[in-house]
Formats: sequence, structure tokens, C-alpha cells
Amino acid sequence: MKVIFLNRSHSGSLSIELGRWSRAFLSLCCLGLPLGLITGGFLAGQEAGERSVRDASLDSMADQLKQQADVLAGMRDQAELKLQALTLNLAGLQARMTRLDALGEHLTVMADLEEGEFDFGQPPALGGPLALGSSIDFSSPDIAVEIDSFAASLVEGEYQLEILESLLNHRMLAKQSWLSGRPIEKGWISSYFGQRTDPFSGQMAMHNGLDFAGKEGSDVISVAGGVVTWAGARPGYGEMVELSHGDGFVTRYGHNKENLVVPGELVKKGQTIALMGSSGRSTGAHVHYEVYKNGRPVDPASYVHRTPR
Repeated sequence: MKVIFLNRSHSGSLSIELGRWSRAFLSLCCLGLPLGLITGGFLAGQEAGERSVRDASLDSMADQLKQQADVLAGMRDQAELKLQALTLNLAGLQARMTRLDALGEHLTVMADLEEGEFDFGQPPALGGPLALGSSIDFSSPDIAVEIDSFAASLVEGEYQLEILESLLNHRMLAKQSWLSGRPIEKGWISSYFGQRTDPFSGQMAMHNGLDFAGKEGSDVISVAGGVVTWAGARPGYGEMVELSHGDGFVTRYGHNKENLVVPGELVKKGQTIALMGSSGRSTGAHVHYEVYKNGRPVDPASYVHRTPR
């Protein structure tokens, strides 16, 4: 094959003789170039399409990740709020438990229980075998539900302990206001309630109390808890202490050497309220003990021998 090249002025020409391999190479170039361009364009378009699809997929994944991040952030905020609420609930329950323990210890003292019988500073002892056919649930409990259940138990426990405290207070108050026993620790009865010969006039006269003789300066004690309504000199009684015990009961302790209480003072059963003496209309050291019920004198002997509570 011969190829002739002409210049622009057609004044000369150049001819080249192409062999078989040259012709094949030239044909390949003429045919391969368009095919190459077409193939390159196709590949470039396919790559651009894949890039576009890939970019769209990445954008979608980025949006999904952002949504998931927002959801996680919301869940984290809710978890923090719930944790704060649980922390506050636990703090309140701990305060109530402390109050419950203090109340339990107070009631233990009030009930005069043996030391160690109820130790509110230690957790309760629990135990027991697993029942046949039952299984242990290892699933995580709902903390909020558990706290609500525990709070309900605390409310019930507080209510029961408050009732017990009220009953114990009532029992102690009844015990304190219960008239019983003698107004002295040592001594003897030197004169009884009723008609007797007056030691000063020699005539028969009513004696409204019991006389307990003893050593001068010995203790005069209250036969019941009450409030001091009189503490001072009184005609016939000398130095006298009068106590009001409620329910219409009043007791008097006369001829004292010295009174140890003042009006308005609250005294307990068995408390020393005066010292035995012989003040007033008296022939020797003793205490004149009277009991009044609803304003009328009654025989103190029945209360002296009364069974204490």
C-alpha cells in the first residue's frame, strides 16, 4: 500500500510504501481511536454515575448517622434526667430511713426492750431455702419500680411505728398518772384515814389522810406523775406540796422540812418532791399524805396498796 502526501502548493509530493504490518497498525489506529474514545467516554460516564450513586449513598448514611446521633443525644438527656430524679428519690428515701431508724431506736428504749433485741443500725437478717420448682430471675429489675415499692414499704413502716409510738406514749402516760405506792421510801404508818383522837385537842376529829412517820430529812416522793399546783406554807399543813394528776386526782404531802419543787413544775412518778419534817400542826417528823378525787378526800390506803402498772 502506498501513501502519497502533498504539500499546500502542490509543487511536490511524498509517497510512502506501507507494508502489511504498517497497514495493520494504521487500520488499528483508525478503528481503535474512535472505539477507544467511545469506550473511554462510556467508562467515564459509568464512573461518574457510580460516583454520583456513591455520593448519594454517603449523604444518606451521613443523614442516618446524624439522626441516630440526635436520638442518642435525646436518650442520653432523658437518662440523665431519670438519673437525677432517681438520685433525689434515693436521697429522700435515705432521709426517711434515717428517721425510721431513729424512731425505731426511740421506741426500743420506750418499750424497755433488751439490748440487741432490735438493732436498727444493722440490716435485717434474711434467708431460707429456694422453693422446689422455682427459679431465680436474673433479669434486671426496673429501678424506678423498685424504688416506688420501697417507698411504699417505708410509708407503711412509718405509719405502723407512729401507731406504736402513740400506744407506748399512752401506756407510759397511763403508768405515770396511775396512783400507787407510798409517798416515802422508808417509814411506817403512824395514823390512818378516818375518825381519831386529835393529838392536840384530845377530841374526836376527822383525819383526811395517812401519816407516814420516819427520819427527818428523808425523801418524800410523788406517788404518780403530775403538775405541782402548790408548793409552800399552808395553815395546818406547814410546808406542803400539792400535785394534780389528771382525771380528777390530787395528792397532798404536808409537814415537810423543805419543798424541792415549785408550782407549775412537771414531776414524774417516784420523784423526790420534798424532805420529811415536822412543820405546821405536827408532833414529830412525818408526812401527812392525802388523796382527793373530784374535790373530795378519799382513803389513801386503797391507793397505797394498789398494784402498780
